[in-house]
Amino acid sequence: MPTLDRQDDVFLLDIGATENRFHPDWLTEVETHLGTVESAEGPRALVVGATGKFFSNGLDLDWLFAHADEAGAYVARVQELFARLLSLPVTTVGALQGHTFAAGAMLSLALDFRVMRADRGFWCLPEADIGIPFSPGMSALIQARLDPRTAHEAMVTARRYGGHDALAARIVDRTADEDAVRSTAVELAAAQTARAGETLGTIKSRMYASVTEALRDKDVPLG
Repeated sequence: MPTLDRQDDVFLLDIGATENRFHPDWLTEVETHLGTVESAEGPRALVVGATGKFFSNGLDLDWLFAHADEAGAYVARVQELFARLLSLPVTTVGALQGHTFAAGAMLSLALDFRVMRADRGFWCLPEADIGIPFSPGMSALIQARLDPRTAHEAMVTARRYGGHDALAARIVDRTADEDAVRSTAVELAAAQTARAGETLGTIKSRMYASVTEALRDKDVPLG
């Protein structure tokens, strides 16, 4: 399950050591930890990372198929997480040490910056291959955070981007060796801690107002 630690002024949210899919209990833990970061005072920033082979494989499809009657509320809750991260009043950096797929890739896009392992692991939006269309809110998030050509390719071809390709496509901001992904992310975050607060939150909220509005639309189409 997700854990939250702190290294000086940088909070470290580790989202898990499995596939880190968005089970409702996982969402509850992440939401609680984000509340801790939001309510803290003074300089601060947030690094979101994971442990092991995966950063995140996104939606918990096993849980979702077993609770089809709750699908709408579940997807709305995931989208609210994305919207919350987009407007968080602190700088956020993703440490992508492993595979980052589907809603896990969208989670990474909701963060301000991303550091990806250079030699192994893929960043991918596989929805075109697995028959799950993007919701309007998800589409808005992806198109707001990626260059138009990259967004088009990623969304319609389900391309798997390795670290160097992801950097060239400007999906990520830096690459690093496996043992330096998190420390590089912490370095990036630490340089921005003094900017935490209401002004930063307002800037981000206004920058992505149309995206968060789409993400917070409770009438989420499921097909």
